[in-house]
Parts: sequence; structure tokens; C-alpha cells
Amino acid sequence: MAEENFKKNSYNFMNITRKDFKYRDIQERIRDYKNIYLDYTEDFIKSQASRCQDCGIPFCHGFGCPLSNLIPDFNDAVYKGQWKDALNILHSTSNFPEITGIVCPALCEEACTLNFGMEPVTIKNIELAIIEKGFENGWILPEPPKKRTGKKIAVIGSGPAGLVIAQNLNRQGHTVVVFEKDDRIGGFLRYGIPDFKMEKYIIDRRIEQMKMEGIEFNTDVNAGDDISVNLLKKSYDVIVLTVGSREPRDLLLEGRGFNGIHFAVEYLKQSNKSVAKDEIPHSELITAKNKKVIVIGGGDTGADCIGTARRQGAKEIYQLEILPKPPESRSSDTPWPMYAKKLRNSSSHLEGCERRWNILTKKFFGENINAKGILGVSVEWFEKDNKMDFKEIPGTEFSLNADLILLAMGFVHPEHSKLLLDMGVEFDIKGNIKTDSFGYGMTSVERVFAAGDAVRGASLVVWAFAHARDLSNVINDYLK
Repeated sequence: MAEENFKKNSYNFMNITRKDFKYRDIQERIRDYKNIYLDYTEDFIKSQASRCQDCGIPFCHGFGCPLSNLIPDFNDAVYKGQWKDALNILHSTSNFPEITGIVCPALCEEACTLNFGMEPVTIKNIELAIIEKGFENGWILPEPPKKRTGKKIAVIGSGPAGLVIAQNLNRQGHTVVVFEKDDRIGGFLRYGIPDFKMEKYIIDRRIEQMKMEGIEFNTDVNAGDDISVNLLKKSYDVIVLTVGSREPRDLLLEGRGFNGIHFAVEYLKQSNKSVAKDEIPHSELITAKNKKVIVIGGGDTGADCIGTARRQGAKEIYQLEILPKPPESRSSDTPWPMYAKKLRNSSSHLEGCERRWNILTKKFFGENINAKGILGVSVEWFEKDNKMDFKEIPGTEFSLNADLILLAMGFVHPEHSKLLLDMGVEFDIKGNIKTDSFGYGMTSVERVFAAGDAVRGASLVVWAFAHARDLSNVINDYLK
């Protein structure tokens, strides 16, 4: 579409239909772990940006976006072809838009004014296009501080919150050292998200920028073991715990000890390592090739397991969820501009699986030492004392065969590791690291702060980014 055909006016949202990025053909994309989207044109993005209707109160950034991205502003700049301005606007509130532009569920689009009876602007696609335009044109350069403060900060963990904290505090002039227990930087971004969803060069190019800004990264360092808490306290003015929420929710049922039952994160991490050409010992290999697979848990991590199993050559894939099937359209208990409770199909679901709702897993069964399936039952939900509960439906018991069972039921709290125990931090009632009453400050230990999922509980990457940006300012003020 030529630019003159979508000249900005107040009716573009009516004259131009919403169009998302298109997926590559299923039979093509399940043969590799590359980006699942087709290429797009600049005019395509400008056309979609022109749908932003200059509403008086933009709920997209005032209500929807945890980072308060200036969405109408960068949409307007894109429509006008002012890509560098759009990039500067985006970077003013977001450290890594290329990551949220891929993995964020687009809370902003749910709050878009057009989403009240029409179709919202494709904000997430536009955000990604802006940042990729910046990398393509060499506009994204290292931004080292002009002077150093002499203060040293240790960041423990290099996931979403850790990377934001490190970049912000380094740019504010403090010396930042990041410690990561895995062999590569990125935390859950590296090993919890499949490459077909986010290729890892996206992380690597940012790490290179951050190294050139003066940040020191140390991998294969298990803080608390390889470097003691006492040494950390002696060597650094501030310690920031960004260890994530990595204690997976288990299903402690009869038969849990059979081989072939794994946590989703264990499975996804190994798959990502294989894609990175790491050698996995055959005795430790977890693969879905020629197997029937059951994924227990209906969230994003479960969907990532489905897409991974499909690429590994699974024969059949089932996804079981204990909750009811969401409605096809927005439910009455999540009115606009809230994030809608409704059925969502990811690219992985479209690649082939059977989804079942209202399913309670009762038991694992097996043969010799290997898992061979689950015994389950259907449940119905009801409200009692203003809380939702469920009960089994008699006569609905069933068995489902499987050779590989993946537990993708979320996370309960950060791992209560030697580091956290030796550090002496307090935990809240849910097992998360407890900070001050505002949730943005110091732990119970002087000079020790915490950010992201380790404090908030398992949540979205964008919330970890937002929490870390706020906390970096708190720490900077503390050091002053």
C-alpha cells in the first residue's frame, strides 16, 4: 500500500483494518527453530500505525502498559516515517523493546480505545518494527557513562530484571558486575523461551552493547557457593537479587517417580541448549521424537512445550488444564480496558495438539520404571464463600497414554537457595523475597535489594522490566 493511500486522518481506524504479522506456513516452520513470522514491509507498519486515533485519554500507556510506553507518540512518528524519533521515544521508557515486542501479551492492545467495540492498533508489532529498524540502521549504540561514581554493584541473575537493573545503574555511573549461574547470559529469556519464539541473537546483540558500556558479566558462577555472601558484602556497595521465581509447581501424585515425567523448564532448557549446538549426553536426553506427549498446564510455558514437542517429531500432543475453557470473547468479569479473559491460541496450538479443559490429573501410571500415561477425571467449578472451587464429576474417569509427561503448572516462588539463606533475607507468606512496604526497596538485609519475579512472584517479562526500572532509581538515590 502506498503511503498516500493511508494519509493520517481521524477515520483511519475505520478505513484500514487491523492486520497482524503473518506466520510462516506450519509445515515449513515446524522443521526449524527460526522466527515464526513472515517479513513485513515498511508501508505495512506505517499503515497500521496510522490507525492510532489520537484519543484524548490513551488507556494504552496510561492503564495498559506497565512501562508506560508513550504509544500514541511513537505510532505517530512511525506513520510520519520518523523512525529514529520513534526509537528515541520507545527507548525513553523501555530498555529492551525487542523482547517485549516478541513475548509480551500486549496488555496495551487490550486497553486500546479501539478495543472497545472495534479492533485495537497492532502496538506490539509496531514496537518490534521500530527497534528492528534501529538495529538495521545502526542507531542503537553503546551509552557508557561520562564518569564513574566509584560505587560497585553486584547483580545476581541475568534474567529480565537483572539486565534492566545492570544497564540502568551502569549508565548512572556505577560499576556493575553481573553473576549468572548458567553458562550463558539471559536467565529465563535464554533458557525458558524457545528459539522459534525468540531467537537468541536478540539477547546476544544487547549483551555486546552492555559489555561495551562497561558492564562485567560472569557466567557459571553460583553465587552463595562459588562466591560467598561474605565476600559479596565486602566487595560491593549494593547487592541486587534478580534470581527470578524458578521453583516449579510440582504434582506429587502416585507414580511421580517414573522416568519420562519432567518439569517444563527442564525440557525447554535442554531443547534451547540443543538448538545452540550444545552436546547433550544421550542418557540425559529429553525428547518428544515419536512419542505421545502430555503437557499438564494451559499457560504460555505449556504452549512453548507444545511447539517444541512438535518440532522434535511428537506423534500426539495433549494439553490438559484444570481450569474451565475460557470464553471465545471478552468475559463480563474482565471489562475493557482490563486484559480480557478469553480463549487464546498461540502459534504452537495452531501447529497441532488436543486441548482439554476441566481436567484433574489423579495418578501417573507406568511400566517397569517408565511413565506410560495419566489417570484423570473431569471436574466442574463452583463458587463458595466468594471463592472458586471444583469437584470431580462421577463417571468421567479416564486414562490417557503418553511416553513423555511435562509439568507446566507455573512457579511457586524463588528457589530458597544457599545464597538467599546465607544472605538472611526474609520471605513473605508466598515464599517470595520480602522488601519494604512499597515493594521497590531494600530487603530485610542492609544494602541488599531485590527485583522482578523474585519479589513479585512469577509474572510477565514486562512487569519484571517495569519493576527493575523503578528499583534502579531507588538504588541510585540510595547510593547518593
